[in-house]
Amino acid sequence: MLLVTILYQALTIWLALYGLNSLVLTSIYLWVRQRPRCPLPPPDVWPSVSVQLPIYNELHVAERLIAAAASLDYPRERLQIQVLDDSTDETATLARLAVARWARKGLDIRYEHRIQRVGFKAGALAEGMRHATGELLAIFDADFVPPSGFLRRIVPYFGSPQVGCVQARWSHTNRDYSVLTRLQAIGIDGHFVVEQRARSGAGLFLNFNGSAGVWRRECIEDAGGWQADTLAEDLDLSYRAQLAGWRIVYAAEVAAPGELPPQMDALRRQQARWAQGSIRVAIKLVPALLASDAAWPVKLEGALHLTGYLIHPLLLVILLLSFPFVLAGARLSSLMPYFALAAVGPPLLYLVAQVERGPGWWRELPLAPLLLLLGTGLALNNSLAMARAVVGRTEGFQRTPKFDIRGQRGDWQVSAYALRCSNLVGWELLLAALAMGVAALEWSRTGVAPFWLAIYAAGYAFVALASLLQAWRESGKHRWAWLSRRARHMVAHPHSGRPPLG
Repeated sequence: MLLVTILYQALTIWLALYGLNSLVLTSIYLWVRQRPRCPLPPPDVWPSVSVQLPIYNELHVAERLIAAAASLDYPRERLQIQVLDDSTDETATLARLAVARWARKGLDIRYEHRIQRVGFKAGALAEGMRHATGELLAIFDADFVPPSGFLRRIVPYFGSPQVGCVQARWSHTNRDYSVLTRLQAIGIDGHFVVEQRARSGAGLFLNFNGSAGVWRRECIEDAGGWQADTLAEDLDLSYRAQLAGWRIVYAAEVAAPGELPPQMDALRRQQARWAQGSIRVAIKLVPALLASDAAWPVKLEGALHLTGYLIHPLLLVILLLSFPFVLAGARLSSLMPYFALAAVGPPLLYLVAQVERGPGWWRELPLAPLLLLLGTGLALNNSLAMARAVVGRTEGFQRTPKFDIRGQRGDWQVSAYALRCSNLVGWELLLAALAMGVAALEWSRTGVAPFWLAIYAAGYAFVALASLLQAWRESGKHRWAWLSRRARHMVAHPHSGRPPLG
């Protein structure tokens, strides 16, 4: 059992490195936030901008996105909008009609439809760039609603010729819709309020997040263009551009609201894609990063950034090793300092991010334990996704469904885009039982049950039960919708014995 003990301790220390990195980034943020931020002067001549809107089967939000892009406050003679549509459902018709309406108002807006989704989103952006007229390319995913002043606030950053990309902060259209969306908002705030600002202020590698950002066309071309071999084309291009000498700037004061997944299984899909993409980018670019001329602290933080989703397989393997570790007679409590370091860093980062949001931040404090459970409970989902990516068995670009949820209004359960309950819930409940069993065994031996085993058990149970509860409610909504349609049909056709289709 010596090998199990050594492996368990090594993985625990590795996990603690990511917690330490969160503490370092939080400290950097508290340092750089003191710097004065002077408003940038507008350019003498506004550069031409092409706004690219890549969409795929976005029936609920496509028109909203196109309307927001068409309403951007920017010189009309310098603005082009491209609707890059790969849709295979009614979205294509809606988007085409919306483009036609705005074109009749004199806007330079174009609808581009691909029959084959070669390269997925990266392929759509690369194809769109062939027809783009702008020096700058602004990109918004389907779930975003850019504010009218977005471009006028972002474009001045390109006054420096070294700036290749500017990323804006994400805000949320449906933060208060449910506990799940509030938890996601807290997590995303941690990234955008603290991590991105810290990395940008300290000269570390940072990333374009796939939406609500603007690229310099020359930078994209110089860095090798959009490439579809990772499923994380945004992270991939970001690092290639910075390795080529370009700067990415983070504009924390400019926010663009986007929709958070209200369905647990939609969140699973989104997280799986991000996990797959990031590990493939790490495999692709970490060697080039380590061989670059960057300072070693910059290289180390960049490597931790690219491999951040390794936290999930580390959590999973550590749990699986806990049982033989305890059977070998070792004391789990001996690893308390490493787990404490790993567990303290991220919550502190999220806390600082919420404090920075301003008045009312304390209302999110009761959700802090649930955020820890959500991150832990997704470990199996994300670990399997990363394993498939490593062996080259990815399923392609799996879109995250959007439902036009705004504030606390919206009903996603009856949408055709709603996903089925994950087949991982049984395994997650089994892992929760394993964690409880190891905790009971350790308690019987030492009188101490390590806190992280309780987090494991509660985390896996939380994610699994949330999926099951939402699936049950969704099935109920579908049954009620079918009964309502049947009742209306019987009233309209009292002598017909056939229920309505669907």
